[in-house]
Amino acid sequence: MWQFFHKLGSPKWFYGIAGRLLPWFLVPGLLLLLTGIVWGLAFAPPDYLQGNSYRIIYIHVPTAFLAQACYVMMAVAGLVTLVWRMKLADVFVKAVAPVGAVVTFLALFTGAVWGKPTWGTWWIWDARLTSMLILLFLYFGAIALGNAIADEKSAAKAVAVLVLVGVVNIPIIKYSVEWWNTLHQPATLKLTEKPSMPPEMWVPLVLSILGLYLLFGWLACLRMQTEILHRERRARWVQELVE
Repeated sequence: MWQFFHKLGSPKWFYGIAGRLLPWFLVPGLLLLLTGIVWGLAFAPPDYLQGNSYRIIYIHVPTAFLAQACYVMMAVAGLVTLVWRMKLADVFVKAVAPVGAVVTFLALFTGAVWGKPTWGTWWIWDARLTSMLILLFLYFGAIALGNAIADEKSAAKAVAVLVLVGVVNIPIIKYSVEWWNTLHQPATLKLTEKPSMPPEMWVPLVLSILGLYLLFGWLACLRMQTEILHRERRARWVQELVE
């Protein structure tokens, strides 16, 4: 276990592993995501209350799930950066922060598209929506802070602290619909409860979620490889790689 943890700290070792993992993330991820979205948008039955407007759920819920999960992963990586000073942890944070910002924006945008026919408005300062907007600003803050500090080690520590402080927003997002009286509906899928939707509606949703997570893994590995090449550009193994 400790030997694997030690290897994980090697940029060269991870670069090779990531390259082998890329197709295993990309192909299944695309297949699952396309299957889930096409099934949900074209073949799933309409909702008995919301009609066809609910179908945005097959894009909104996966992006909202991933937006929160990505930030939690960044927080774990930030803790590793501060405690063990592992360079790859900071590489991960810098690589996935823009990805997290994009999926958070998509979650907010698709939520607005869903909210217009459901609530009669594109936006309301609802607890869930507001906390998700704060999450987007936290992603922007992590990106801006990392680019503003020239020294790589100082930037890594500053971003790690910011991410760890901001992680308190994640439980607020999750439990906002229970703690406050909000317009946003409760969680669509819960691991501890039976789905409230029939299988022909929730199965494509699960496929979309799994597919998006796999594509996130593919994009994270690809962006981490790029960041490693930039940081290790003076290393002999990188120079041999590009020759």
